[in-house]
Amino acid sequence: MRVGNGFDVHRLVVGRPLILGGVHIPFEMGLEGHSDGDALCHAIADAILGACALGDIGQWFPPDDSLYEGANSLELLKTVVKSAKERGFQLGNIDSVIICERPKLSPHFASVRKSLSEATGLGQDRVSVKARTTEGLGAIGQGEAVAVEAVVLIE
Repeated sequence: MRVGNGFDVHRLVVGRPLILGGVHIPFEMGLEGHSDGDALCHAIADAILGACALGDIGQWFPPDDSLYEGANSLELLKTVVKSAKERGFQLGNIDSVIICERPKLSPHFASVRKSLSEATGLGQDRVSVKARTTEGLGAIGQGEAVAVEAVVLIE
């Protein structure tokens, strides 16, 4: 068994959709990024790559490569999962936490878990998505950014 952890943070900006785990979350701001900015998919992909000792998401999908401009991060995650499976790895479970002050994310957890389950081939009972705030502290607490931490088990 192997464990991988991933982390990502993106600035919140006006004029972009908020996408987490491949799900559009209604909100007045979205995540800045070269791709669609889906920090949840990015953190999970990084955790999988780390567990498999395959580098990181920036090596696989360079932020300066125009091929990935506006890319659907759920598709990038599917590519990582497929690559891990081709190397003989089996994803066991995902545990993640989204760190932001707003919007309230719990009403969207079922949709996000379903989306991630479909993208990874895991049952929804093996995909955990949680949210926390920073109690108003720092850039995240001031509503300037969203961060995500993810841990995966690979067998």
